[in-house]
Amino acid sequence: MRAALPRVLAGLLAAVLCASAHPVAAEEAQRPAILRDVAFDQRLGAQVPLDLAFRDETGATVTLRDYVGDKPLLLVPAYYECPMLCTIVLNGVVSALRALPFDVGKEFRVVTFSFNPRETRELAAAKKTTYLEEYRRPGAAEGWHFLVGDEPSIAALTQAIGFRYAWDEPSKQYAHASGIVVLTPGGRISHYFFGVEFAPRDLRLALVEASDEHIGSLVDQLLLFCFHYDPATGRYSRVALNAVRAGGILTLAVLVGFVGLMLRRDAKRTRRPSPVPSEHRTPC
Repeated sequence: MRAALPRVLAGLLAAVLCASAHPVAAEEAQRPAILRDVAFDQRLGAQVPLDLAFRDETGATVTLRDYVGDKPLLLVPAYYECPMLCTIVLNGVVSALRALPFDVGKEFRVVTFSFNPRETRELAAAKKTTYLEEYRRPGAAEGWHFLVGDEPSIAALTQAIGFRYAWDEPSKQYAHASGIVVLTPGGRISHYFFGVEFAPRDLRLALVEASDEHIGSLVDQLLLFCFHYDPATGRYSRVALNAVRAGGILTLAVLVGFVGLMLRRDAKRTRRPSPVPSEHRTPC
């Protein structure tokens, strides 16, 4: 029974993995039409146009050139009235930033820009207030900016970083992917991070490399479409579904490891000779 248990657990783990993989592949083939052109293409080494005009949270006209030159830049595409996903991305960003030993405004800067040309600087200002309160480090107001812009500037910037999205008229919302981009001080694309959670250690290393004008390598986009808004249903069902799958895989993996450890300990005890009771020992 003990010998069969690890095999049973391994089979269960494989079943969960298969259940996670096959529906994803099937769903990609059946993706709604509006999502077929939604992506986040990696354009490592590409030069981002630095002279596009935007407006910051105060209403002042700015360009990306105002934020690069001497420090790397973390670029976050997110529209401010997004019903869920962009807020999740920004929450992931501020969580990662709080764990970094670097300070926004000192070692690097952050620019969040809306890709909705209808949004206003008041919305940008409200978002900035919210996330500076979450970040809770002095001086960040000078290093983290929230921008809005006109359609030509937004289109040029999103095209440069490979961020492809689509407007869904029935829901009055954007279908889009999630991720952030690290730029070098010269304005070249150095690293991509996809999803809604960003490992602080990886982000720190990316900022260090970007500060030296180093260009990173392609990264796995497995999570790119796990966090999109489905305008056909009005739900983020894949978020919950993949969270459940990931939790199940993790739980089974921990269980397999624990049972395996217990079985190895039991086997060692079985092989170890039992001590001879003192009354039966041969006297010296």
